Amino acid sequence: MDSIASLAPVVAILCISGIAAGFLAGLLGVGGGIIFVPVYYFIFTDWFAMSAQEAIVLATCTSLATMIPTTMSSSLSHIRHDNYLRELLLRWLPWLCVGVGTGTVLSHFFGGAWLSTLFGCILLFAACNLIFFSKARGIFTVFPAKGFQAVIALGISGLSVMLGIGGGTLTVPFLSLFRDMDTKKIVGTASVIGLIVCLPGAVITVIMDIIDVLRLPDNVYTTFNNAPTLTFGHICFPAVLCVAPFAMLFAPLGVRINRKLPPHIIKIIFGIMVVFTSIKMLISGS
Repeated sequence: MDSIASLAPVVAILCISGIAAGFLAGLLGVGGGIIFVPVYYFIFTDWFAMSAQEAIVLATCTSLATMIPTTMSSSLSHIRHDNYLRELLLRWLPWLCVGVGTGTVLSHFFGGAWLSTLFGCILLFAACNLIFFSKARGIFTVFPAKGFQAVIALGISGLSVMLGIGGGTLTVPFLSLFRDMDTKKIVGTASVIGLIVCLPGAVITVIMDIIDVLRLPDNVYTTFNNAPTLTFGHICFPAVLCVAPFAMLFAPLGVRINRKLPPHIIKIIFGIMVVFTSIKMLISGS
């Protein structure tokens, strides 16, 4: 295990990522996973010499746990300002929950380096859409039927929990396709969806890890090779504790700035940030 002094840069990186993720969670409605996953992956592979396949799985699950306080702080701020689509959320809620459960189980058994490639492709598509069509009106005038909305909600929550993101990265581009959708309320809605995704996703992950421990004989269960100390199952708890306080502190600041910025500027900022993240993850998955 590395000495405390050698881990100082790791702690600094985690704190800075918490500040950035919290701010962007409030500003753009993302849970912070698009920052947490690459940062965690980089730390687990470079500092702790974890394999790429194990590092990406640990990074995505740890990201879900980290996003709980981040999305809670951000979504509560949006709700207080009535900055979300209430009826849409209520209609999507059951399907979001089903998608979270399905995605968590799938990632628990079928996680791996392929998640990096999937993550990068989805983010790059979303980024290009937002950057190049930031001022464009929505393509569609009529919102989809309830059946299609259920499929979309399932897909958003299922993919998000598998990728360790809050759902905003997929929700914002989709809702932006429709006219008469308020960009600021889309961001607020995405923030609340992030909480719906990460909270049960992290809880289910911990429960499944506990079941794994109880099913195995004494001293058989081990965590990932070279994982940081106090990592249990699929979650690195020291990373969560380093990041979460800073993310919670800066999320309300992002919400306040969101209310002042023009909608197209919010889309461009979102898109540029996601481009860099997607490129990093595509390289990691290759």
